[in-house]
Amino acid sequence: MDRGLVTAPKDLERMQQELVSLDRRISALEDVELEVMERLESAQADLTRLRSRLDEVDEEVARVRVARDAKAGDTTAEIAEAERERALAAQNVPADLLALYERVRAQKGGVGAAALRQRRCEGCSLQLNAADLGVIAKAPPDEVLRCEECNRILVRTSESGI
Repeated sequence: MDRGLVTAPKDLERMQQELVSLDRRISALEDVELEVMERLESAQADLTRLRSRLDEVDEEVARVRVARDAKAGDTTAEIAEAERERALAAQNVPADLLALYERVRAQKGGVGAAALRQRRCEGCSLQLNAADLGVIAKAPPDEVLRCEECNRILVRTSESGI
């Protein structure tokens, strides 16, 4: 164009318009490129921040797991000890009473006996009436008594209120 090879003025004008259009397009694409680069930079900063936070969370999870495992080990040991103590205590209980206890325990979600404290069954929290308390008071100490409401075995204590 600068060398004078294009002789038709319309061709020259069209080429100049195309150059202006291409310059505008290049400028627009450069603006888009800058915007994309800014978003990429922001996204990379977010990624770095999130990776750092993920590392912190992973470390916290590891610490909590160690604590949980230690606690689970302690709890497992406590359960084993309680089971040993229960087995020893169950040796002294008559077989028919132990069978009754196990049957009630299975029906009541793991609790087959409940203490009688202050005239109240601790299994169902029902306050016993005077007539029931009179029957309990007259019953021999070795008689198996059951709560009228929840059917659990009642264990009389010094705090029974009878």
